[in-house]
Amino acid sequence: MQELDRTLPAPADWKIEVIGVPEGAPVHLDLRLESVMEGVLVSGEITAPLVGSCARCLDPIEDTLRLDVQELFAYSGSTTEETSDEDEVRLVEGERIDLEPMVRDAVVLSLPLAPVCDEDCAGLCAECGQRWDDLPDDHSHEQLDPRWAGLAAKLAPSPGTPGEQNQEEN
Repeated sequence: MQELDRTLPAPADWKIEVIGVPEGAPVHLDLRLESVMEGVLVSGEITAPLVGSCARCLDPIEDTLRLDVQELFAYSGSTTEETSDEDEVRLVEGERIDLEPMVRDAVVLSLPLAPVCDEDCAGLCAECGQRWDDLPDDHSHEQLDPRWAGLAAKLAPSPGTPGEQNQEEN
C-alpha cells in the first residue's frame, strides 16, 4: 500500500458550460493505492475549487468540490481486463498508472448541470432582466395581448390632447 497526498494544477478542460475547475487551480489528491489480486485499487478524496455562474440569475459562484473516489486499475491479462470491455477498465501500464483521466472523469461528471447561487434563487425577470431577489414584491410588467395591440394604439391618448382619447362617432 502507498499513500499519495499531492496538490497539482488543474488542466484547462475540467468544466462544463456554466461551471468548472479553473485552469491552474490547485487540485488536492489524498489517495491510497493498494495492491490487490487484479491490479491496483485507488481510493480516497479529491478536492478542487469551482468557479461558474448561477443558472438562474447568472451571478458568479465559487465553491469547493469534494469527491470520494474508488477505481481499480487492472493488470494487463488479469481476469478483470479479460471480462470487461476496453473502455470500462483502466489498466496498469508497466509499473505506472495514469491518475489524470480518473480524476478528470470524477470531477467533470460530478459538476452540477444547473448550479445555483442559492437554493431559493428566483432567477431573472423575463421582461426587464433584473434579479427577482433585488426587485420589490409588487414588481410586474403590463402585458398587452398582441392581438389587441393595434386597437390599443388607436385608443391611446394622442400627444396633443392630454388625458383625452380620440374617439370616432358612429
